[in-house]
Amino acid sequence: MKLINRETYLRQLIDTLESPDIKVITGIRRSGKSKLLELFSRHIKKTFTTSNIISIDYNLDKFSNLLNYKSLLDYVKSKFEKQKVNFLFIDEIQMCQDFEKAIISLYTEEKYKIYITGSNAFLSGNELATLFTGRTFSIEILPFSYCEFLKYYNYKNSYDIFEKYIEEGGLSGSYLYKTTKQKYDYIKEIINVLLLKDIIKKYKIRNETLFNDIFLYLVNNISNITSANNIAEYCTSNNRRIDHKTVNNYINHLCSTYAFYKIKRYDIRGKKYLKSNEKYYLTDHAIRYALLGTKELDRGRLIENIVALELLRRFDEIYVGILYKTEIDFVVINRDEKVYIQVCDNISNKNTLDRELSPLLKIKDGYKKVILANTQQPKYSIEGVSIIDISRWLSKNDDF
Repeated sequence: MKLINRETYLRQLIDTLESPDIKVITGIRRSGKSKLLELFSRHIKKTFTTSNIISIDYNLDKFSNLLNYKSLLDYVKSKFEKQKVNFLFIDEIQMCQDFEKAIISLYTEEKYKIYITGSNAFLSGNELATLFTGRTFSIEILPFSYCEFLKYYNYKNSYDIFEKYIEEGGLSGSYLYKTTKQKYDYIKEIINVLLLKDIIKKYKIRNETLFNDIFLYLVNNISNITSANNIAEYCTSNNRRIDHKTVNNYINHLCSTYAFYKIKRYDIRGKKYLKSNEKYYLTDHAIRYALLGTKELDRGRLIENIVALELLRRFDEIYVGILYKTEIDFVVINRDEKVYIQVCDNISNKNTLDRELSPLLKIKDGYKKVILANTQQPKYSIEGVSIIDISRWLSKNDDF
């Protein structure tokens, strides 16, 4: 498969080279964790003339004799070289029984720079906190952004290419298939493994059918305000009784394995964070196409999902804004600055444009206000609100 330079993630690895922490690369299956390790390995070989890279990939049969922590420890120590900078790369580490004992032991020796990847179900934030207690630095990988999509295919940004990205998404393994059906079958297989092998097995979920129904409910309701109570009521109305606590557990499992990202609400007027009724966004929008098809699809919500994931790539604090009873799609908080953002597929109709402008114009605090839409034009302004073409913003030709 073609390898592209994923600069944002590679930079995080490079910038933390001197940190003693265990570097953990996490993210949904097939998001590019192993390929990032490969990219970083190439960088190390060019940068450190005295490097020694000890690489273990549990996907390969030749490492099948290292499936317990003692054999892993012995192997790594046998490969150590004095007078060199020793890097340890381990891919799919969860396949080694009690791997955390080996990693903590090697970490304590302070002889290795340690980098690991693994199944998202076993290397989630909560899991890491339990296993390594403050010894890790996590780098969370998302599927390809639009900018990376352009780089992979060597495309220049255009409206047609953006439409292609909407259809194909960012799970780059699907790019190797020729037909749309083959691409979506590949994506469905990723989800089947994520649900069945990762989540259901790990959390010992008994009612697999109900769990799958809740997963599909969230897929079908991306960008809608959602609560565990509402989902429980929906299931009960369809003769599938479940309490809100179980629903909440299921949602947390899906988020901890990076299938969804939760974005909380922010009260703009009261300047406070709200603790209920969040929005959930898919880790890759093409999953919705693959599972539910393209008929009766709300394009606006799909595009909002794309924007949400891009905001998560670029910023640390993203919220859904609430002003009185009006919703602002996103509020980005970056240190002392804020940006209020509305997302819309098409604002050529005056009524639609007025609908998107109205909540932004009610905000009186002077921070940036933006509408992201398919304008196919350079950036312009209406009453102080910046109107930015989505594909130009995604390709970083236009910024806020």
